[in-house]
Amino acid sequence: MFEALSERFESAWKKLRGQAKISESNIQEALRDVRRALLEADVNLQVVKTFIANVQEQALGAEVISGVNPGQQFIKIVNDEMTKLMGEANEPLANVDNPPTVVLMAGLQGTGKTTASAKLALHLRKENRRAMLVATDVYRPAAVDQLVTLGKQIDVPVFELGTDANPVDIARQGVEKAREDGLDVVIVDTAGRLQIDPKMMAELADIKQAIQPDEVLLVVDAMTGQEAATLTRTFHDEIGITGAILTKMDGDSRGGAALSVRQISGKPIKFIGVGEKVEALQPFYPERMASRILGMGDVLTLVEKAQEAVDIADAEKLQQKIVEAKFDFDDFLKQMRLMKSMGSLGGIMKLIPGMGNKISSDMLEQGEVQLKRVESMINSMTKQERKNPEVLSGSPSRRRRIATGSGHKEKDVSKLVSDFQKMRTMMQQMGSGQMGMPGMGGGMPGMGGGFPGMGGGMPGMGGPRPGFRAPGGSSKKKKKQKKKKGFGQL
Repeated sequence: MFEALSERFESAWKKLRGQAKISESNIQEALRDVRRALLEADVNLQVVKTFIANVQEQALGAEVISGVNPGQQFIKIVNDEMTKLMGEANEPLANVDNPPTVVLMAGLQGTGKTTASAKLALHLRKENRRAMLVATDVYRPAAVDQLVTLGKQIDVPVFELGTDANPVDIARQGVEKAREDGLDVVIVDTAGRLQIDPKMMAELADIKQAIQPDEVLLVVDAMTGQEAATLTRTFHDEIGITGAILTKMDGDSRGGAALSVRQISGKPIKFIGVGEKVEALQPFYPERMASRILGMGDVLTLVEKAQEAVDIADAEKLQQKIVEAKFDFDDFLKQMRLMKSMGSLGGIMKLIPGMGNKISSDMLEQGEVQLKRVESMINSMTKQERKNPEVLSGSPSRRRRIATGSGHKEKDVSKLVSDFQKMRTMMQQMGSGQMGMPGMGGGMPGMGGGFPGMGGGMPGMGGPRPGFRAPGGSSKKKKKQKKKKGFGQL
């Protein structure tokens, strides 16, 4: 959702390249680009004015740091101010001494409130907190059934009294039931409306009075842009909220909601929804979001995703196989599937520093296709061939059989085998600590010393993309590079 915003910011940094220092004259054009970027992202006008004024004040008053150019210094200032704008630090869900913690969910119809309730319950399980869902939306057809279905899907109990009961009574009895069962959290899903109206607000106020919640979370659709911030403030003025959950953050919205909510409503964003799956709810970290918006990636979230998906014992076994150069096609296939479980290829790439704006959507789409091609070729191999890739190198008949079975050409299989051997050598170096990110065992935990096959080129996916250069690298040779298919060596 932040692609256009990130591109605009990058053009702003370019304005300061080659300058000796930040001055009143050379910063104006960069600030103009930043202002335009924020307005186009549907950030509230008053928020933009305040933000630009703060950035200008900080930039002009900043001390010149040895070895840091003005462009880099300006990026840091913008990053710091953007983090402040969104709340500086993550604000976790309340955890009371005398459980259960009572969470009241509010919001308009169509914002994903019922799904967000289930997502929150599942997220709390990761923190070893047992939750119960309470269905008080007796108006929307099948709303109760939807929550019950979601509850079964994630194995979380749902309290409901049908559609004839009073929502206030359902909420009160639900909280009592959670207390009797010794649960840690009770999440009360309430009815939404197509628009704010006195009747809806009165019912919410009655439920709030009856259950005395520790958290009142407003579920807001990020696609509504700065209107999300206005809505948050209205709900807070009417019933009093403690925070917001921004849903549909993976959509084609422009990002204004994330930057406006805290400043306009005075209330923090506590969670963001980043997909339709029940697992797609993340705590909101302002500093990580600022880094993502500015195209600097989000390594911490990437590591957390990997840690959730990886079994430590499997990771240690895999590390040993890499060091001994015994990594095989079965391991490679497992790593590919592991990466899929962490999300889309595009979503993962945007978390890697410097990659967000370097890879187009067309290249990512082509990359996804190539991954499927590779998987189909591996699936056409025998068990022996997957375990011992070396047998394929000197056997054209085996390669022809695999090509026929997977619907590809023999040269595609030959390239896959050749690329795999090169990749295995590089991964051996990474696994033994000769390469890779410091402190990460030569790469992401359990990910084969890096993303599956992405050190040295994904097998079957071609070489370096023409003109691609990693941050800090050189592009002098880009005209000499031969064009190949695939999104290339990352």
